[in-house]
Amino acid sequence: MDAASDLLRLLGDETRLRLLRLLAQESLNVSELTAILGVAQSGVSRHLGLLKDAGLVREQRTGTFSWYRLDDSLVDANGPHAGLWAWLTAKFGTPTAATKADDVRLAEVRRVRREEFRDHGGDGQENKQLVPGRSWAAWSRALGLLLPPLEVADLGCGEGYLTIEAARWAKRVIAVDRSADVLARAKDLARRRGVKNITWKRGDLQKSPIDAASVDLVLLSQALHHADEPRAALTEAHRILRPGGRVLLLDLRAHKEAWVTSTLGDRWLGFDEKSLEKLLSDTGFTSAVVRVGASRAGDPFAVLIAAGTKRAPKETKGR
Repeated sequence: MDAASDLLRLLGDETRLRLLRLLAQESLNVSELTAILGVAQSGVSRHLGLLKDAGLVREQRTGTFSWYRLDDSLVDANGPHAGLWAWLTAKFGTPTAATKADDVRLAEVRRVRREEFRDHGGDGQENKQLVPGRSWAAWSRALGLLLPPLEVADLGCGEGYLTIEAARWAKRVIAVDRSADVLARAKDLARRRGVKNITWKRGDLQKSPIDAASVDLVLLSQALHHADEPRAALTEAHRILRPGGRVLLLDLRAHKEAWVTSTLGDRWLGFDEKSLEKLLSDTGFTSAVVRVGASRAGDPFAVLIAAGTKRAPKETKGR
């Protein structure tokens, strides 16, 4: 009875149930689980430790990574937890807002893994060519080397991953987010990676703490659908750009997944191409370009990429 009571108490936590549900689909490491669950890494590690001590989860070390998967005893049809696992599996089949968000983020983890390009070429397995070291991250950094040393503003920077990538080629980056906790994590990440040309500021997309006409490029990556007023956010981007400067956006294409408003804090269910192009034009940007940047069959979320230019003043005659 004591063992049963301890086990049921252990499973009386939503985060631990979400962990089990994810590990039933994929072996994952702590960093991936942290990104999927939106829980601090220390919390994920603590929950995994408890599940491991209970014999429900197994840890496997590969190189510098620890991978977690369900213990065989939990999923064995003839094992001691067979009845419990059958009941949990049935419950896991009923989607909730939290599990839908988990699935979206798990799909993103899988996409990132695929795009590391460990294999390349050929339709058949026999024709695949091993290409060591090829990755989208490396290519994005290489393309960054072609850019001049711009002064960049990253509005709605979140935990700073894009900020740090931009800092590799930018003269400096001003990163703005309204969450003090998120900024603290971003600063810590930059410190650990030795990146020093970033200025971190707390502020809102619609009223950033950046001087007018002071940057060459404004980045808005998956931030516009969190803005109360997207038009105001783009107007603010226009204000802080120098004449001839550009705005670069990545955001969700219009979708119908209403659960993201309560679970992920989204204010808008994405944007269609025409409305986003009109927003750019209405807020003073010229040469607006809007395209689908990424999409996948069966995935309700596609990404739009867009860019616009702040008009430069006409040159004076005789110059």
